Amino acid sequence: MKKILVSMCLYGGEPVRYDGKSKEETAPVFIRWKEEGRLVPVCPEVFGGLPVPRSDAQRTGDRIIARNGNDVTAEYLKGAEEAVRLAKTENVICAVMKEKSPSCGSSRIYDGSFSGRIIEGEGMAVELLRKAGVRVFSEEQLDEVQKLIELEG
Repeated sequence: MKKILVSMCLYGGEPVRYDGKSKEETAPVFIRWKEEGRLVPVCPEVFGGLPVPRSDAQRTGDRIIARNGNDVTAEYLKGAEEAVRLAKTENVICAVMKEKSPSCGSSRIYDGSFSGRIIEGEGMAVELLRKAGVRVFSEEQLDEVQKLIELEG
């Protein structure tokens, strides 16, 4: 059975988001994958050593800056590298990552101004996953992931 790397905030359980809350995915297909043991949860921010809760952060170019002004790029990079390592170790068919996250956004992220403005872009973990050859989807594309599973896994 092919596995799917997934943002831990979507997987549920222990809160990992900056605000200490969960964004657990409840779509029936996602729950089925979870029950099958197909999902490999990752949280690049926590893997990089950041606490829960923590100051929210946004990506600006190659840097990740927290609202409090701290540059947390090194932590995000460390966590992104761990996500790539797990994707390779688990031989995942793809990844489902949380849209708009500075780590996990697959097509949209916040613009770095903390104004709520969303732009086209990808999070740091998604960038590294794609460079490593992993197909990345958002939680808004579960139907596409299911089609991929039916074709390949």
